[in-house]
Amino acid sequence: MDLLYFALLCSVLIFVHELGHFVWAKIFGVKVLTFSIGFGPKVLRFRGRETEYCVGLLPLGGFVKMLEENRQEPVLPEDRKRTFEAQALWKRVIIVIAGPAMNILFPVLLYFSVFVGETRFSPPTVGFVLPGHPAEGKLTPGDRVLEVDGERISTFAELARIIGESPGKELRLKVFRNNEHVEVVVVPEEKVVRKPLDIVEKVGEIGIKPSRPAAVVGISRPDSPAYRAGLRTFDLVTEVRGRPVKTFADLETALSENHGETVPVTYLRPVKVPRAFGGLADMAVYESGVAALTPEASGHGDLESRTGLESADLYVFDVAEGSAEWNADMRPGDRIVEVDQAVVTAWATFLERLLVAPDRPHMVTWLRGGVKKSGTILLRREDWIDEYGQHRPRYFVRASNWSPVVPEAYVEHASLLPFALRSALDETYDVIRFIVVGIVRIVEGKVSISTLGGPITVYDVVGEEGSKGVSYFVWAMAVISINLGLVNLLPIPVLDGGHLLFFLFEAVSRRPLPLRVREIASLVGLLVLFALMGVAFKNDVERRWDVIQGQLRELVD
Repeated sequence: MDLLYFALLCSVLIFVHELGHFVWAKIFGVKVLTFSIGFGPKVLRFRGRETEYCVGLLPLGGFVKMLEENRQEPVLPEDRKRTFEAQALWKRVIIVIAGPAMNILFPVLLYFSVFVGETRFSPPTVGFVLPGHPAEGKLTPGDRVLEVDGERISTFAELARIIGESPGKELRLKVFRNNEHVEVVVVPEEKVVRKPLDIVEKVGEIGIKPSRPAAVVGISRPDSPAYRAGLRTFDLVTEVRGRPVKTFADLETALSENHGETVPVTYLRPVKVPRAFGGLADMAVYESGVAALTPEASGHGDLESRTGLESADLYVFDVAEGSAEWNADMRPGDRIVEVDQAVVTAWATFLERLLVAPDRPHMVTWLRGGVKKSGTILLRREDWIDEYGQHRPRYFVRASNWSPVVPEAYVEHASLLPFALRSALDETYDVIRFIVVGIVRIVEGKVSISTLGGPITVYDVVGEEGSKGVSYFVWAMAVISINLGLVNLLPIPVLDGGHLLFFLFEAVSRRPLPLRVREIASLVGLLVLFALMGVAFKNDVERRWDVIQGQLRELVD
């Protein structure tokens, strides 16, 4: 099956490339003698009016043979104006560049086919507002954003795109809240995103997430009504007095008017099962239960003050033994309170405070059984070489929380075709930029040439993505197509970029380069290409050998 995927990908991409040359040659009246896909023995061949169409057994290349003066074949007098050389320079440039251009533009169609097939979109409903970000105090969970600067939106993806493109720009949001329309003005803060190959992007962010927290509770006070009723931190409440509860907001609503009345609360409690399935995994299973909760009768405070229940977002669910967090005496069930004496109100804020200065120790304060504890934590650092050969530090917070969310009901996209086209263009641009930057980094020596991949790598990638489904295969085909187009534009004789280089000399000197010079340059280009292919093949073999060694070690262990 992998071989079938590989053959299909190569055949399609080569066909698209050669079709670009072929179509524009025909448009300009150049006589095309042969249009061939694949090398080796011909498995299919037929002749049109003046062109022979062939399919070779090996789908690893192709060519469009045009009538040329310098070839061995004789040129009839009536065909002299139809040779490739007889065309104006700009026409020859278009014919040559059409092949790589087709490989670069074809992914737009591929990505479009993937995006247009999307049927599940999250609505533009605010699920969670991160403290300390521009949306705090302006948007609230449950807000439905209808318009941004007068532009109507129907999905959270559209909202995120507009915000991401608008760092530092004032945005006017039309919001549906409590059965009425309100206008909210928010200015996205600028966030620097560092990507591989030292690519830096500046995007806007206001601190919202699309899904609301599930009704997972935290209990910090052992003297609270919730604790006395038998509820514990990380219990997932499913019903209150027989009424279904999904989100933490539902739980707050169900208990909002209760002051002293005992109600049954149904919950699911995660119980950890270490080394389950013979040590293959650590997991947790739910145990169900019912608690008789009696909120405090006096006062009109919030849910936490009346019952002792709050969101489990700030509670530690797991701590790696032997980690800096563990050695500082942090344990599962602890509630994070402060970092460096600054109060934190969300787990995301806790992580932000640690990662803003990851190389220095941080004083963390937490609650355990209502008692404050604190310790100093230095994040674990790992220096590693990424897949592009660049050295990078990576920092790990070895404590984690458990705060599942409840997705909103999916909606249809109001303008699916424009969305798919825009997304396809954006994705194509991102891949082109990434590949171009990668080539530049290799030339600069910042990225190892060992990152080059050859046909074995392509075979592995295509097989792996193809096994996941059609959309993954199409995605891989798009990336490889762009690679093929850009590589063909490199100024190496025998590649299309080499021909464009010859045309540049012709444009400057007002006459074509001598045939002998082009022949020698093509020979040198061929040697360079063989050398690059040799390096890529060597890298492929080394990667495959590393994989085999890893599999053997797993079998031995």
